[in-house]
Amino acid sequence: MKPSSDGLESGAGPREQAGDRLFKLLLLGFGLFVVALALALACELAAKSLKIWKEFGFSFLWTSVWDPVAEQFGALPFIYGTLMSSALALAIAAPLGIGSAIFLAELAPRKISDICCFFIELLAAVPSVILGLMGIFILVPAVRSIEPTLTRFLGFLPFFRGEPYGVGLLTAGGILALMILPYITSITREVLLSVPRPLKEGMLALGATHWETVRRVSLPYARSGIAGAVFLSLGRALGETMAVTMVIGNVPRVSASLLDPAYSMASVIANELSEAVGDLHLEALIAMGLALLAITIVMNGLARLLIDQAVKKGERA
Repeated sequence: MKPSSDGLESGAGPREQAGDRLFKLLLLGFGLFVVALALALACELAAKSLKIWKEFGFSFLWTSVWDPVAEQFGALPFIYGTLMSSALALAIAAPLGIGSAIFLAELAPRKISDICCFFIELLAAVPSVILGLMGIFILVPAVRSIEPTLTRFLGFLPFFRGEPYGVGLLTAGGILALMILPYITSITREVLLSVPRPLKEGMLALGATHWETVRRVSLPYARSGIAGAVFLSLGRALGETMAVTMVIGNVPRVSASLLDPAYSMASVIANELSEAVGDLHLEALIAMGLALLAITIVMNGLARLLIDQAVKKGERA
């Protein structure tokens, strides 16, 4: 038998081996097509925004003035709004999603777990504009009603100062958390269900409680998958447009307060692209898209590094 490139021995004849090579080339073509598509997208965005980079350089990324009339463009308020709302969404959704997944995978009866998971996955299929409407009519009034209480008791912190508008970073983080919660819960549940049953049964046989089994066996075994679920959700949050546009307030400024209105990168592109009359304004919006693409790639790269490190630690343990 002749060993193949993947180390497995193959007993196939020349005709079958030619079919294998054709199959491998076909899959290689698919993979290269996806990479080429991503590179072409990045190159097109860079080419269409060249004037902005020549005019402002990299200061476009850290200046705060956004004035299309005076043709002054700085992306900092939008980058800040995107990162803060996404981080807030992760801070809310990650504990809830992981906790729900632990209950569904480890404690709930299998039938109840499957039914609950079905409804959680249905939540992921709700269009973002519907969630945006829910945010306007339910979440914004709810946040507006609790903001005076937050200001009264936590106003000594810069994160809870300001007027009770209802719209702002806190509301945007809340609606994003609702959007990414199904992803974290569903993927984490599947990862926890893949933990070998003998490991958990052995721990229980030694007298450990369910909590100790989850903490010492299930979570360490599944941590790379859980990290992947969280960062996959972060990518979803960074690029969300419609629901965030409807509740974030759309004010381009940098404020430490979570109660103040803000603006996100995807929102400004969606709001101003059809109204951009000047070439520089249009190129500024395209440059914003390029920056959003770069942030998403960097975040996914960091996620990949964290997952690889977690896997290596797990293998050494």
